[in-house]
Amino acid sequence: MRVLLIGLFLATPFTARATDLGTVGLIDTPSARMRADGAFTATISNQKSSGIYSLTYQAMPWLEATFRYTTYREYFEYYDRSYEVKVRLREESQYLPAIAVGIRDLVGTGINSSEYVVGSKSFGNLDVSLGLGWGRLAGKSRLTNPLTQVSSKFEKRDANTGRGGEVSGGLFFRGKTVGVFGGMQYRLPSYPIALVAEYNPDQYDWEVGQGGRRFDSGLSYGLEWQATKDIKIGISSQHGEEIGLSLSASLDTKMQTPKFPVTPFLSAKDLDQSDLPAGIDREKWYDTLLYDMESAGLFLIEADYDRGSSNVTLVISNRDFVSWADAVALALSLADAHLPSRFRSITFLLQENNMIVNSIETGRPSKMSAVSAEFFESQIDILPGRQIETPKNATNFVKPKITVDVSVQNRLQFFDPDDPLRYQFFALFSATVPLPGNVYLRAAYSQDLVNNFSTIKRESNSVLPHVRSDMKKYYQEGESGIEALFLEKKGTFKRYFHYRVFGGILEEMFSGVGGEVLFQPAASRVAFGASLNWAKQREYSKGFKHLDYSAVTGFLSAYWATPFYNYDLGVHLGQYLAKDVGGTVELRRTFDNGWSVGLWGTLTDVPFDKFGEGSFDKGLFFKVPFNIFAGRNTRGVFESRLRPIQRDGGQRLEGFSGNIWYDLRGLRYDALTENKWRMKP
Repeated sequence: MRVLLIGLFLATPFTARATDLGTVGLIDTPSARMRADGAFTATISNQKSSGIYSLTYQAMPWLEATFRYTTYREYFEYYDRSYEVKVRLREESQYLPAIAVGIRDLVGTGINSSEYVVGSKSFGNLDVSLGLGWGRLAGKSRLTNPLTQVSSKFEKRDANTGRGGEVSGGLFFRGKTVGVFGGMQYRLPSYPIALVAEYNPDQYDWEVGQGGRRFDSGLSYGLEWQATKDIKIGISSQHGEEIGLSLSASLDTKMQTPKFPVTPFLSAKDLDQSDLPAGIDREKWYDTLLYDMESAGLFLIEADYDRGSSNVTLVISNRDFVSWADAVALALSLADAHLPSRFRSITFLLQENNMIVNSIETGRPSKMSAVSAEFFESQIDILPGRQIETPKNATNFVKPKITVDVSVQNRLQFFDPDDPLRYQFFALFSATVPLPGNVYLRAAYSQDLVNNFSTIKRESNSVLPHVRSDMKKYYQEGESGIEALFLEKKGTFKRYFHYRVFGGILEEMFSGVGGEVLFQPAASRVAFGASLNWAKQREYSKGFKHLDYSAVTGFLSAYWATPFYNYDLGVHLGQYLAKDVGGTVELRRTFDNGWSVGLWGTLTDVPFDKFGEGSFDKGLFFKVPFNIFAGRNTRGVFESRLRPIQRDGGQRLEGFSGNIWYDLRGLRYDALTENKWRMKP
């Protein structure tokens, strides 16, 4: 868990303090403060009685969301997962405080459930917070719950806890009494240190019921040190009885990545013919442009133009650039340097995995009388994509370019009560072989380096077909093996329809055949898709053998690129691997720098009690671009899904259901329109 929470994150400075529970606040109590929009924060806190691991995302300027995993260990052993949200109702003004409302254990077992309304006001370096709390934050208070004046239903608060996974709506803001909590934070002038004090009314009734202890005092105090611009370290004396330590690191997922310089190379124009690869003619503009584009991280696929026309159309593909706008800027600069003088305008057809979504048409920079940013943007037109039927020039890849990659990857298993973190590090050997007809053979083999999966003892108790819950067998019997070996073809037809078809060993647990199609209208934020697959479950050693189980799985999908904070919404309705029927809703926030953060939830016709612990499938999604760490142009990413519980209901083939929409996100009309300014060479 520490590898995930610390190792992934470089950070940027945020003045907001992370509580031991991950949310912005004091020590254990929340404040009305928020981090900067897009801040992604990992927090680890440790006391004698418990350890808490949190991931918090500032999902909108006024919305904070936290996933939390708590280990209780002093007098009893227990592991708990929960979600918390906090919404800012108003920002601080000159005379009035900021006000926020929040719910702890929004989705979880309910053992830490509490709700609160809190206000925060700053006075120079001093920040004061005061709030009213329900549930655990009510403590022993005798203040009457003001909501009981609205309805007597608010008097009763259900104290039962369950298997988790359900929204505990029957608890929210209920109970006969409310408690008062609060405290202050003082930042020392000229020093990266803050002093913190709080009053927390929590009586820890649940812990006492499990054999734990009750703290006599509600007072805690501490110190926070901003060790670097990246990391904050805290130490606290809690309730006068135990010492707490905390570590938090944040990363701004909205950061605007710079245009990294292209690795220097000699242009084909500066080389002798004998120094150029076979097939590249120094006297032909298409050949020299092809050579320079490939040297710079792009591919030139085709070119078309009419005799006497001043416009040339170039089909290009992007190898190295996270932002397609940066790729267009470089392609425009190179084309301007190589094209004959008769061409005064250029149209780029943007190709991603043989799919063309949109095109860029603009004047040639050297032919423009003015090249200010505003003028240049006014010359760019974003048009629908199209196919060139009979290109004047086409790149002939006589020798197939086999792409081979070797990397060290990890596989993590979280939240097993016997051991909350298990891991494997393995070498992944992957290759992509282009075949005739734009068909690709994709292969991947994993070789185990080190793992602790041998300690897994729990067998699946699922009453559904074991499409995912037999992880123990796959991890232990398939430490090394074939990860993927399949044929795939992608393309575009009728301009607005994009497709992929595939067959073979698709992922570590399933082989199969299938396909997907996406209808993406021009200049639209809405798209529709469909997928259909036949899947056969693989044998546990991850070789070529298979088990008896097979299933047909397929979905009808709708997508909306919302105009709100870079959020994309996807809805999938259909049949899943365990042959349950239902729907998945996923919400992702994706930035032009390559960062993507999101969540999903799936409800099917499987009852919660039959589904098992967790009640329904849900989780968090992360995509971290490598370029922000490498400091160079690369499209490599670390991609992971974090599930609180892995069960069999609501499971899809990994990467083969509804992915075209997300793969083509950088080529969408809205994404290109918002980044016109980056296209200037």
